[in-house]
Amino acid sequence: MNRAVLVAATAMATALVTVPATAVHATPADVTLVPYGIDSSNQAAWWSPLDTYTPGNDYAYLAFNEPGSTAGTHRVAIARRDTAGGWTKLPVMNGAAQAEYADDNGHNQPSIARDGSGRFHVFASMHNNAWRYFRSDTVGGAPTNHAGDLPDQGIGVTYPVLTTAPNGDLYLIARLDGSTARSGRLYRWNDAAATWTRVAVFAESANRAVYPDDLQFDAAGNLHILWEWGLYPATAFRHQLSYLLYRPASNTFVDHTGAAVTVPVSTATADVIQPIETGEVYQGNDGTGPAVQSAKLTVDGTAPKVAYRYRSATNFMVRYAYVSGTTWVRDTVYSATQTTAAIDITWHPTEQKRVYYATAAGMSVATKTGTAWTAAAVAPGIPVERFAVERTSAGVDVLYLVDLTNLRLYYGRN
Repeated sequence: MNRAVLVAATAMATALVTVPATAVHATPADVTLVPYGIDSSNQAAWWSPLDTYTPGNDYAYLAFNEPGSTAGTHRVAIARRDTAGGWTKLPVMNGAAQAEYADDNGHNQPSIARDGSGRFHVFASMHNNAWRYFRSDTVGGAPTNHAGDLPDQGIGVTYPVLTTAPNGDLYLIARLDGSTARSGRLYRWNDAAATWTRVAVFAESANRAVYPDDLQFDAAGNLHILWEWGLYPATAFRHQLSYLLYRPASNTFVDHTGAAVTVPVSTATADVIQPIETGEVYQGNDGTGPAVQSAKLTVDGTAPKVAYRYRSATNFMVRYAYVSGTTWVRDTVYSATQTTAAIDITWHPTEQKRVYYATAAGMSVATKTGTAWTAAAVAPGIPVERFAVERTSAGVDVLYLVDLTNLRLYYGRN
């Protein structure tokens, strides 16, 4: 995660919308401290550290890094919240010992998903490393090392993001190394057969690196995929935020219009949500021009809705994109001082889009009524820098809130 101050120098192409101070909904009624200490490496924007289980219960699973045995290391664990609000901690095990790795901020944060059989799957601490993958051998048990079960062995992997399909299968996207490009690949966990397979290399372009952001299933059982492109081999500043829809029933890919797509897509053929703007060029870590950094998506029925962080010529911006007819439309949610890299979005039946972001003042959620976006504080008094949000089937936004100043993890409901 690059946390440098970003300064831009070119004309801004999208009109800015000032965010009024008026709140449109209440602060979360329930924000509670998770009773386990976190490591300073528990930070990223490209990960999925939260999963929930609501049919008949109300469980939440928060994958996190806790302090390691020595400075500069961390151990991987799961904090599990039960329906009564009680907490238990499960260690993620690497053989007889808890999984422990060297800190590498921005690349350490674990991702978690619960499959249809109730087993936990955790991907942790990969920055161009071979698979570090852990799975429960018993329902609800502590995950153990199953790295050898994945395809594409012996290749460096970064930014694993995963989600659970309606039928209990899992789908995973990640970036994998190559000699001239770093590709985006899609994998499937077949829950009934208990096996992983590679579905496709979905994105690859010469001299470019894929940065996975998010994937979400819609009401029709199709998978929406979101990622960015950066210079090969790596950069803190990315461009051409892109989208794909995968249809598992037919094993096909389409763009946002439903037109068939041949994968892997490249920067020339991708369905681009945020095109290159005036003065924007692909840049390395010393770049100062416009760029994208981090994005998340949600769905309204089958329609994708996207929130992302964009550095314009004059401001840090949070943008919102959606499909109107056959066109991606972009709107400005926030434009002022720097935001953190973390961002998220959910869909509410009356408020509709809820866009979550954080600044030095703390975490906010913005909604739009009429023509204006309005923002409200999410967790007043807590210096949230990193977070994740998941909307449950019961209609609640569950919040994973990271306070790096005090090394605390919070659970919330909105």
